[in-house]
Parts: sequence; structure tokens; C-alpha cells
Amino acid sequence: MNEEAFNSPLFVKRATHIVQEIACLADAVDFLNEWPEDRRDLIHEAALRTCYDAYDGRKPVSAARNAFFGFAKRANILEDATSAMQWLAACKSGC
Repeated sequence: MNEEAFNSPLFVKRATHIVQEIACLADAVDFLNEWPEDRRDLIHEAALRTCYDAYDGRKPVSAARNAFFGFAKRANILEDATSAMQWLAACKSGC
């Protein structure tokens, strides 16, 4: 298993009919970096910082997953895994 992989993936709404799987740190960082600047807030900033800290080994990957989960929940983009399967977009980073 990739040491940067999440223990279980998260699914987020990327657009109206597109759901993306976030399975590892690279997916989370890419998603957070692509988040519109006018929608960024302290929770987004904290999630991104935690993901970078996990990349650098200063925090566990589980902390990054939890931070991304909190961001996605607050942004109201979190999707249930079972309902997400029909709309799933391929993982960009290939984790």
C-alpha cells in the first residue's frame, strides 16, 4: 500500500454531475489547490497545510484525511461512497 494513500477514500462533488475520489495526499492537495480562490477560507487553508505537513512527515496521513474530510463537509461537497460510484471520475494522480 502506498504510504501516502488514505485508509479509505473520500468522495467529493467536483461539479453538478461529477464526483471525484480522493484516495491519497496527492489527490487531496490537487483538489485543494484547484479550489476557487473566492471560496477559500480558514478551513481550506488548514486542510491544505495539514496535507503538506503529512507529505513532509510532520503529521500522519490520517490527520490529512481528517482535515480534508472536515473541509469537504464544511464546503458541502462530501458524497456518500455508495451513491458516488455511479458518478465517479477517475483519480488524476494514479494513487
